[in-house]
Order: sequence, then structure tokens, then C-alpha cells
Amino acid sequence: MSLYLLCLTLFCVGLYGVLRKRNIVKIIIGIGIMEYSMNLFFVLLGYRYHGRTPIDAQNQNILNMVDPLPQALVMTSIVIGLAATALLISIAIRIYEKYGTFDITKIKRLKG
Repeated sequence: MSLYLLCLTLFCVGLYGVLRKRNIVKIIIGIGIMEYSMNLFFVLLGYRYHGRTPIDAQNQNILNMVDPLPQALVMTSIVIGLAATALLISIAIRIYEKYGTFDITKIKRLKG
């Protein structure tokens, strides 16, 4: 139960970074922290104490096996998250080239 609370705490740290920071780079880092906390949460949902791997050809008993579905979803989420982070960073670089700053409040005032 405490691991789930730590995932929630990590998500709240990322949410704080997205909502309260004015620097675009810090907002991107906050989005990454929220993404990784959700990945950790999904992996914890499929975890079983002393569980065995789903691919075990020697023993065909399905007792206390780790759920492979959250692991597959997290693998997909990592790839999609990497692409989204690369896109966000490239947009941030273009904004910096155009406006010369990463501060959102200054970018809103420029309107150019």
C-alpha cells in the first residue's frame, strides 16, 4: 500500500511542476515525472509477491504468476512517452529560437 502512495506522491510532484512552474523545460520535466509515476503504478498493479515470470516452460502450473499485461502496456507507454518528450523538447527549442526565452509569461506578452 505504501508503494501506491509513493506513486501518488511522485505524480503530485510532477503535477506541481506542470501547474506552478513558468519555465517550459521545467514543465516538460514535470510531464515526464507524471508519466513515469503512472508507469510505475501499472507495473505495481501486475506485481505478485514471490511471483514467477509468465514465460516459464518447465512448470506449467499457473500459480502466483506475475501479470504480463501491465508490463506490455508500460513498454508501449515508454515508447510513446519518449516520442512525446522529443516532440515537446523540439517545440521548446523552436519557441526559444523565436522568442529568446523559456518563460511562459514573457511569451504570452510578446504575441508575435
